[in-house]
Amino acid sequence: MTAPQPLHGPAFGSYPPDDVAWLLTDLSDVVLEAPVEEREEAIQSGGAHYAESLPIEYEPDAEYTALFEQALAEQATHVAEAVGVVAEQLLAQRGERLVLVSLARAGTPVGVLLRRWLRSAHGIDVPHYAVSIVRGRGIDTEALRYLAAQHDPADIAFVDGWTGKGAIVRELAASVATANSELGSAFRAELAVLADPGSCVTTFGTRDDFLLPSACLNSTVSGLVSRTVLNRSLLAATDFHGAKFYAHLAPSDVSNRFVDVVEAAFAGIAAAVRDRSRTPIEAVAPTWAGWASVEALSEREGIGDVNLVKPGVGETTRVLLRRVPWKVLVRDVRDPGLAHLRLLAAQRGVPVVEDPDLVYRAVGLIHPRYTRGAVGAAGTAAQGPTG
Repeated sequence: MTAPQPLHGPAFGSYPPDDVAWLLTDLSDVVLEAPVEEREEAIQSGGAHYAESLPIEYEPDAEYTALFEQALAEQATHVAEAVGVVAEQLLAQRGERLVLVSLARAGTPVGVLLRRWLRSAHGIDVPHYAVSIVRGRGIDTEALRYLAAQHDPADIAFVDGWTGKGAIVRELAASVATANSELGSAFRAELAVLADPGSCVTTFGTRDDFLLPSACLNSTVSGLVSRTVLNRSLLAATDFHGAKFYAHLAPSDVSNRFVDVVEAAFAGIAAAVRDRSRTPIEAVAPTWAGWASVEALSEREGIGDVNLVKPGVGETTRVLLRRVPWKVLVRDVRDPGLAHLRLLAAQRGVPVVEDPDLVYRAVGLIHPRYTRGAVGAAGTAAQGPTG
C-alpha cells in the first residue's frame, strides 16, 4: 500500500510550496459544509463530532475586511516580535535541525512566519509541515508516522497561534504519548504559541491576550484551506486527516499578505527579540490560570461544559464565525482591539456583556442547549425539531 504524501501549493493551498507541506488528504470535491445551526445541534446531541463536517465559510463584508486591515496595521509589529521570540527559543532548544510542525489550520500562518524569521535572521531554511489535531480524537498518527520516517522526532516542534484554556495543549500531550507508544517514536509534546493567555505552555511570544489578526478570518488567511476533517466514512485508517482547498475564494485571499506585512516588520524588532529571548524557561512555568477561570465561568453561567466556554480574543472570534454563540463576555466593552468582535456579535444578534473581572479580554460562550433539527455527519437528521 502506498503511503500518503504531503500536499503543496498551488495545487493545494495558496502558500508557496516551500512555505508549508500539508500532511492532509484532499477532500476538496466532497460536500461537507452545513449551516452552523445544523452542525451545532448535531454536535451537542451526540449525532456528530465537530470534525466530521465543516461550517460554511464566513465571507467577510467590506466593513469587516476593513477591520482586519486595521488590526493588521496596528498589530504587525507585535506579531513580529512574538514570532521572533518563539523562533529564537525553538532554535535554542532544537538547534539548526529544527523542524516546524504547525497545527492546521490556525497554526499554519504562524509556522510560515517562524520559518521566514529563521531564514531572515539566521539564513537557515527549516522544513515546515501542517498536521491535523482534533479535540477528543487526538493528533493525526499517520502524519506523525510520516514525520518519524523523514526526521528525528526530537527535532520536531509543534506550533500554534494561541492558547485558550489549554484544551489542545492537553490533547497534544495525551495523543502524542499514545502515538509514541504505538510508533516507538520520541516526539516531544510541547506546544509553542505566539500568545499564551491561558498560561499553559513554556514556549510563547507573549501571555497578553492580544488580537492575532489571522484569528479574524478563516481559510482566507490560512492558505485557503478548510478546518481539518476526520470522518471515517471518507478516510481510511492509513490516510492523513482531510481538508478542503477553497480555490474559489482566491479573490478574497490575504494569506500571503498577512505573512508579508508581518515579515516586513522583522528588521525593526531584532533588538527587542534578543532581549526577550534570554528569559529562562523556569521563570515562565505555566499556572493554568485560564483553565481555572473557565471552570468558574462555566459554573457561574450554568453551562456545565468547559468545551462550550471559549476564552481569549482568538477563540471568541472563532465562536462568532463558526458556532452558535450565546453571548460574548468582554473585560472592557470599549476596548478598541475588540471592534471586530462587536461587529460580528451585532451581525449575529449576540449580546456583548462587560465583566471587568475576566482573566481574558474576551470570552465566547457557545449556546449550551441548542436544538434546531440538525443534520449529522452522514447528512441525516440527528433528531427532529424540538419546537
